[in-house]
Amino acid sequence: MKSTVLLSLVAAMFCMTSSVIAEESIADKDVVDAKPIEVLLLSALPASGKSEARRYLSSLNAEECLNQFGIGETVQLDDFPYVFFMRRISDELTARGEEGMFFISPALPFRNPKEWGTLIHLVNEDYEDLVAGNIPNPKSAAEWLFNRIDKARMKVGAAPELGLLPADIREELIATLEDEAASLLKNKIAEVPESLDGKTVVIEFARGGAESSTYPLPAPFGYKYSFSQLSDTILEKASILYIWVDPAESRRKNLARANPDDPGSILSHCVPQAVMYGDYGTDDIAWLLETSDVKDTVRVETDGGVYHLPLGRFDNRIDKTTFAHGPVEDWKDSDIAEIRAGLEEAFAPLTGNG
Repeated sequence: MKSTVLLSLVAAMFCMTSSVIAEESIADKDVVDAKPIEVLLLSALPASGKSEARRYLSSLNAEECLNQFGIGETVQLDDFPYVFFMRRISDELTARGEEGMFFISPALPFRNPKEWGTLIHLVNEDYEDLVAGNIPNPKSAAEWLFNRIDKARMKVGAAPELGLLPADIREELIATLEDEAASLLKNKIAEVPESLDGKTVVIEFARGGAESSTYPLPAPFGYKYSFSQLSDTILEKASILYIWVDPAESRRKNLARANPDDPGSILSHCVPQAVMYGDYGTDDIAWLLETSDVKDTVRVETDGGVYHLPLGRFDNRIDKTTFAHGPVEDWKDSDIAEIRAGLEEAFAPLTGNG
């Protein structure tokens, strides 16, 4: 499954590799002493320019990444591979004459919007595995993933439907999806480092609500809800980088990036238009900033307490990132200066460099 391979590439893109970082750190004591952002929530509407911003950052040396932007060697978590796997489950059920479990049609949003919370609890578990250095080794990757999805669904008040399938259908699905699940598991394991010291865990997900919605967005839509579902161990260390584009521009870029030959790709998948209007027609980041009781933060309330997550907003409403699709040698100095200035402004609330 190509999406799982690309997830590793995304992680590698964000900044320099560990060996380069080690060399830079030895050469410059300031890098050793600098403390990276421990958890960075990378949030935006689809196709907002996240990969291009990462590509620009990957062109910098480790000292610049750490001292200017607070980014250490990165470990990447993303909820999209789970979304794609849930679509695959639904596709296989439909092909067998059954109703799609998570999606009625590939062109439509989740049947149950509580799945936005399901995804967060899957990411929470991934983060716990990073912290603990846990390497899952199940007999069946598909069965392991089915059980994880059911467990996450129960945490948001949804039924463990994969466990309730007729035994013969469940076994057919496990056999059919085993290779794809094994690829997802392989990629997950590849992200588990020996230690998180000096690293930045980047957790990427997009949230929103229907076009013309009023605020606050009703749960389980929007960032307010999904942030509240993050574990306390994530929230106590997290900052947010939000890449800001208008919904109409997000829709345009979503269509422009689409690669029909690779629908599971993190970098070039196309979100269905019904989802773009129904789930990403707006988002609530601006509302969260405006209503927070602490400037430049998002207030998050959980059973474990109240958190104020620093938020930096990279304004990409006037495109600053598309140039980074091209070869580095073709980048213009004016484009580089513009994206750097925008990112420096966005990271200032997160690093104190403003």
